[in-house]
Amino acid sequence: MPDRLTKNRLCLHTVTTKPWSLEECCRHYAGAGIAHITVWRNVLEGIALPRARKLFADHGLAVAALCRGGFFASSEASQRRAALADNRLALEQAAAIGAPTLVLVCGADPGQSLDDSRHQIRDGIAAILPAAESLGVVLAIEPLHPMYAGDRSAVVTLAQANDLAQFFDSPWAGVALDVYHVWWDPALQQEMERCAKAGFLRSFHVSDWKTPTADLLNDRGLMGEGCIPLRSLREQAEANGFRGPVEVEIFSTEYWKLDQEIWLQWIIEAYIEHC
Repeated sequence: MPDRLTKNRLCLHTVTTKPWSLEECCRHYAGAGIAHITVWRNVLEGIALPRARKLFADHGLAVAALCRGGFFASSEASQRRAALADNRLALEQAAAIGAPTLVLVCGADPGQSLDDSRHQIRDGIAAILPAAESLGVVLAIEPLHPMYAGDRSAVVTLAQANDLAQFFDSPWAGVALDVYHVWWDPALQQEMERCAKAGFLRSFHVSDWKTPTADLLNDRGLMGEGCIPLRSLREQAEANGFRGPVEVEIFSTEYWKLDQEIWLQWIIEAYIEHC
């Protein structure tokens, strides 16, 4: 069981070990027997994309996804146009490094209604969907916890993400499910079943919800440190057909202060025990 989890299913987001460069992430992840990596765009800065792709190949790492695109919603037309340009760039980056998926944090604007933001999100995805298809990269819509509805995402439930994916009815539009954002939802079980059975579920992210939470963005817990039923949710996803990697995505100011090699070992141990 530990071998299967750590080597065949475990995926680490580079933001989880934020102090490390891309080269350091690749070296340490591969050295720990991790087979998958999800790349955050910040670690690609200053690195030629073919070189990044070679790094992954040289270390035997399969790229699960690129994070992130999105942020379509704005009351300013110029900002919406800039978001589309950035998303097209992100799609090109994803294709260049071999990432099959671009995760979308869809955006919101506190200066307008949620309905307006949601219409802009739908229009934004529609605008870049042809590029996604052309480049062979799936757009994975990630619902965020409602605490982010004001400025980060007007898509706050799995049902809303599923509805968007269903609206586009395209193999290039799917869903990224992060348990940190959706674990509280009373409709989660039925929407997970809908998501997986429809083939929408492209990414499955894990961390834990600490109580109390010291920071709404950068105080996620290590698996087993909080109240999310992680193993149960993973088993639900798999029971409905999900077979992808399980991606550890932890934003934590405290954990980023640690020796990252020690932190990496904690992650692997917690993953085996609690996921």
